[in-house]
Amino acid sequence: MVELLAVAAITILAVISPGADFAMVTRNSLLYGRSAGLLASLGVAVGVQLHVIYTMLGVGLLIRNSPEWFDLIRMAGALYLIWVGYKTFTSRPAVDADGAAARINGFQALRTGFFTNALNPKTTLFVVSVYTQVVGPDTPLAQQIGYGLFMSVAHLAWFSLVSLFFSEAHLRERMLRRQVLLNRGIGGVLVALGLWLALSPASH
Repeated sequence: MVELLAVAAITILAVISPGADFAMVTRNSLLYGRSAGLLASLGVAVGVQLHVIYTMLGVGLLIRNSPEWFDLIRMAGALYLIWVGYKTFTSRPAVDADGAAARINGFQALRTGFFTNALNPKTTLFVVSVYTQVVGPDTPLAQQIGYGLFMSVAHLAWFSLVSLFFSEAHLRERMLRRQVLLNRGIGGVLVALGLWLALSPASH
């Protein structure tokens, strides 16, 4: 019971703490609408599951004990955030002269959420720490799988709520009237997060 409560508490705190995943879901929801936001949320949840799978296979121990691997993930995530941030900062308005909203396809929306969390060192640390420091070696495999599914479902639920909020019609309409500022604000936040990751002290 203690282990279960610990996993639940750590997961909830990890989910609601603002980060790159929050910025990316907000970006998709505001610029491209509810479907894009929800698909990005699903991508975030799938990215969490990727971390769960490799951690359960033992790769997580390699990452935890080999700072070089963690730094590689950190730099890849930083470069991805900087690239997406730059593209957002310099992008054209999401609504054209006729008032028609721009779109991205479902795969693109899913991909942004997935790569944001698959390359997110915060998620890497969260999942690896839970499975190496909280979950005991005698915990049944089915229960470990259940923990991983809970982590993904919790991310999906929270970021779906974030998407529903920021894609609300009246809010989105007001925000899109200031698209240039919106693009630069979101893009700037993503670039800043990427630079922070890139410039943070190495794990050596």
